[in-house]
Amino acid sequence: MANCLTLKKSNCKNCYKCIRHCPVKAIKFSGNQAQIIGNECILCGQCFVVCPQNAREIVNETEKVKVLLQAGTPVVVSLAPSFVANYEGVGIAAMKEALVKLGFADVEETAIGATMVKNEYERMLREEHRDVIITSCCHSINLLIQKYFPSCLEYLADVLSPMQAHCQDIKKRIPNAKTVFIGPCLSKKDEAEHYAGIVDAVLTFEELSQWLKEENIELVRQMDENPASRARFFPTTGGVLKTMAQNVPGVTYLAIDGVEECMAALRDIESGKVHNCFIEMSACEGSCINGPIMGKRSSMPIKDYMAIANYAGEKDFEVEQPAPVQLKKQFEYIEHKLSMPLEADIMSVLRQMGKHTPAQELNCGSCGYNTCREKAIAVCQGKAEISMCLPFLKDKAESFSDTIVRNTPNGLIVLNENMEVQQINEAARKLMNIRYASDILGEQVTRIMDPSVFMSVYNTGKKVQNKRVYMADYERYVEQTVVHDKDSHLLIGILRDVTDEEHEKEKKEKISRQTMEVADKVVDKQMRIVQEIASLLGETAAETKIALAKLKESIADE
Repeated sequence: MANCLTLKKSNCKNCYKCIRHCPVKAIKFSGNQAQIIGNECILCGQCFVVCPQNAREIVNETEKVKVLLQAGTPVVVSLAPSFVANYEGVGIAAMKEALVKLGFADVEETAIGATMVKNEYERMLREEHRDVIITSCCHSINLLIQKYFPSCLEYLADVLSPMQAHCQDIKKRIPNAKTVFIGPCLSKKDEAEHYAGIVDAVLTFEELSQWLKEENIELVRQMDENPASRARFFPTTGGVLKTMAQNVPGVTYLAIDGVEECMAALRDIESGKVHNCFIEMSACEGSCINGPIMGKRSSMPIKDYMAIANYAGEKDFEVEQPAPVQLKKQFEYIEHKLSMPLEADIMSVLRQMGKHTPAQELNCGSCGYNTCREKAIAVCQGKAEISMCLPFLKDKAESFSDTIVRNTPNGLIVLNENMEVQQINEAARKLMNIRYASDILGEQVTRIMDPSVFMSVYNTGKKVQNKRVYMADYERYVEQTVVHDKDSHLLIGILRDVTDEEHEKEKKEKISRQTMEVADKVVDKQMRIVQEIASLLGETAAETKIALAKLKESIADE
């Protein structure tokens, strides 16, 4: 199941938009990538429509159809009646002209099969007297009941869809024919694959448009004359009912569209409070003309409905109605649900998400789940990750940031571009003798310090780093680092108290000066001593010289 939808992992940006819009939460996240859970998916296509990164891709069957065309047997198109809303101003004859150029043998309207299905619904109401009948035209609704509301399977009409009824009829009328359904629906690809042998391939309107473009085939804007079939209303909300007589006494006829509304109705039916009803259900709000493939363009509900209404007629197609047994379809229960985790496990996950009390369960829906408890259950089942909780991540980030701000020894002060204090930590308050942060928050920074460095950074765009200044008011030396965060429009100042360093520096400088002074005095004294010694030595040497000279003379005389 769901193999007709693929995921481009590189495009998945962990935005959780798909899970928010998935009515049955059939998406799990692993490694920050969304993955479709096949046996839980109902192929409504909402994840495809809402994905902002186009990470969802529908498996293209164009090549498969080309192979069918090359096989030599006739290939006939069953064209969904919503085509007149998708291809503005183009009737069935113009569509046939273009598709024959692609190689198709013929093109017929699926509304022919819708007429057969409508006739069978009317017969069931008249002859079988069922309590509640739910239409089985929409494969996504069928999957919803098969997977999530098995107790309602007995009320699901065991009738082929218009696509199947028509393709079966084509193969009956044209021996060896292959059939290709073209429409706005993703789930029809799965229906054709699951019920093999009736529909050989399914193309979406997007696939057809791309193929026509590649072959340079332009659709002629030409409508048909004398429209013939009320069954062309089938792709609109209440379109099935619009084609029916609605004349069975005691039966209430109603139409419901949108998966959420259909789920609410199915819960009503499960409760046993609903009786004698014929209910038309469509997974898409607005029914098929707002199908997922049409939903990729701008929604135009009134315009699209008017296109259908103007093309539909007041009479039915003339069909050879198959016997009831030929339109029978069996629906089986599809097991899908993961086991419900234990309450202790759910509570453990809630605590890890920071949800210790019911008051902390914000149920904000940012993770895609309706409640924190649903999210916790999904985590236990391996479908979600704890980190998907936005308040949890926000609180965790703020706690981490606050821990750093509180414990850093540096003063931190944050200003807006009007030079008003937005945040100040305890270290900065201590530095500037501010008792409470509330005393200064929202006030001009000039109240507590010189703003010139902040203004310079703001005006020049150049940060200041480790600029040493003296804050005379506080008798403190600080190294200032100021940066301007232009994205958040904030100026962030970091003040490192270097008063002790400055005092230590001054002390060392004083000691150095004193040492130099002492050294100078010692040198002077030593020089004086040397000079005195030299003087004394000089006098003694002279006297000695004289004495020796006299002694020499005496010796010479003798």
